Amino acid sequence: MRRVRDLLDNHSAGNFVGRSEELALLHETLADESPVVVYVHGIAGIGKSRFLGAFAQRARAEGATVVLLDCRRIEPTEAGLLGELSRAIGGTAGSGEEIAARFSRVGDRVVVALDTYEVFRLMDTWLRRVFLPILPDNVRFVLCGREPPAPAWFSDAGWTGLFRSICLESLDQSAAARLLSRTGVPIDDVNRLVGLCHGHPLALTLAASLRRTPGAFALGTGVRQRVVEELSKLFLADISDLQTRRALEAASVVRRVTLPILSALLTDASPLDAQERLRALPFVQPDRDGLQIHDAVREAVSETLRANDPQRYHGYRRSAYRHFMSELHSAPSGDLWRCTADLLYILENPVVREAFFPSGAQEYFVEPARTEDEQAIVDIVERHEHPVLARTLRKWWSEAPETFAVTRDRNGGVAGFYCAFDPASVPKRLSQEDPIARAWLDHLDRQPMPRQQRALFLRRWFAAESGEAPSAVQAACWVDLKRKYLELRPTLRRVYMTLRDPQPYAAAAQRLGFRVLSEAAVQIDGQEYHSAMLDFGPSSVDGWLARLVAAELGVEDNGLLDCAARELVLNGKRVGLTKLEFGVLEFLQSHRGEAVSRNSLLSNVWELNYDGGSNVVDVVIRALRKKMGSRASLIETVHGVGYRFRREA
Repeated sequence: MRRVRDLLDNHSAGNFVGRSEELALLHETLADESPVVVYVHGIAGIGKSRFLGAFAQRARAEGATVVLLDCRRIEPTEAGLLGELSRAIGGTAGSGEEIAARFSRVGDRVVVALDTYEVFRLMDTWLRRVFLPILPDNVRFVLCGREPPAPAWFSDAGWTGLFRSICLESLDQSAAARLLSRTGVPIDDVNRLVGLCHGHPLALTLAASLRRTPGAFALGTGVRQRVVEELSKLFLADISDLQTRRALEAASVVRRVTLPILSALLTDASPLDAQERLRALPFVQPDRDGLQIHDAVREAVSETLRANDPQRYHGYRRSAYRHFMSELHSAPSGDLWRCTADLLYILENPVVREAFFPSGAQEYFVEPARTEDEQAIVDIVERHEHPVLARTLRKWWSEAPETFAVTRDRNGGVAGFYCAFDPASVPKRLSQEDPIARAWLDHLDRQPMPRQQRALFLRRWFAAESGEAPSAVQAACWVDLKRKYLELRPTLRRVYMTLRDPQPYAAAAQRLGFRVLSEAAVQIDGQEYHSAMLDFGPSSVDGWLARLVAAELGVEDNGLLDCAARELVLNGKRVGLTKLEFGVLEFLQSHRGEAVSRNSLLSNVWELNYDGGSNVVDVVIRALRKKMGSRASLIETVHGVGYRFRREA
């Protein structure tokens, strides 16, 4: 008996239908005079990966070398992409120039296709302005993702004629009918399903497997995404085996599915059995990171579970959080980005989501400022800033232009800018001459950071039209700043920022952990400039993200530490902690199960100017254990090393 999986495999291998015009456009990349970059985009489930597979098969048949990579498996950093390309084309990992030289030798025509490119958008500017220009002219890049290309690809004059965008729409009626016929759908049902699915390939494929399901044709004819969602729910109903259905529902709340994740989510089931049940489903594909459930199916299953059984849905998310926290504490540095992405995926709080993925940001792109941007930046500063501080910003531009990034609109014009820097990376004289930055340096002197940790000064941001007020331009700046957060971890400890009017940002800033520094306020001609600071804590950005997720899920680490209040919570009672007690306990908890040396605690918790002996750690530990009472045994002594925070069942 044929299964849906067999039908899908046959379809992928040799039964690709439609897309002839789009394939012809993509095929032109094999010619000498052709676009260097082609950007393929379309909504979830529209068939982008199969389209890439069909093109790759044809390109290889014509002698081209094709490197097909999934961005979900690549760390979104320069090193991550360069390392993956090195592995794909042979040779050892090296610089961009070394990889470019290797490309020139691996074939007359080399096509690199990056699938699921929407998760790689932080690297878009670097690819466009730094890496792609140094490649030899035998290389072509195909970027494939859900979102349309950034406006910079069209506005940058250098890419005119070298860039092409292809949007994958729904299949026309003829192609949709051929797809259904080739999957074994009787001719009498073809027209009915074509009208129901509006040419959406995933909906057509699922509908083909459901054509005998009672009530399959009682669906309305809403938008394509609604059809996908309803068909996915019907497919769930067709899974009569409760163990398989339970495994799919649990797996739908996470970004990727591995044996350890299934073990954490399904505590009374065999994770290996659950993995094999999922692997047999037609919309689940294996890859190097585990199993990937098709996005549209995963989202529909997750939404259905949340609506029908919210308690179980939230229980899965809490279990996922605890598992990802455990991974975060033990993951090697190269895998930290995966753990971060896993934590971000289970965030639902709209304030936090807006902070990481601001609405409207896709209308603009952010890149390092160029020399020719000077007049536009000066005009914006003089329009929105006090003259005294405007002179200061102009001096920053004159002596440290590398601290500026500009936000560009679709036409390449400067719609805004921000100025941000690590104070240790710029001349201290510049910061001392700036009243805002000087106030932040004074705060750092009064409350120094632990050794090896850094600060980021977000000196100012402005949109050309709306100044510092919330806007799509400002949102694009925040997206780029989150990239800086990730680049600077695990040493980034604090972020400082200034605002003339903090009120529009108050709710989001408070939720994210910013606090107003009244002692750092600056008065200029009777106008007050407020400063706010976010302290990520000893565990840097990853620990901060973990706390945000924990707060959303209502999870407290062992029900013990309230990070926001900096208090112990013991049997409903609260016990205050000193600054060092809180820092030591948070650091130990963030490395739960690991042996942490006294020197590590001194480096990450104690102030920069501390030069005493390591016995002070033992003093703080004794004080903590006394305050923890019956739960003091959670902090174990590791003889000859230091201490370990014990995992609780």
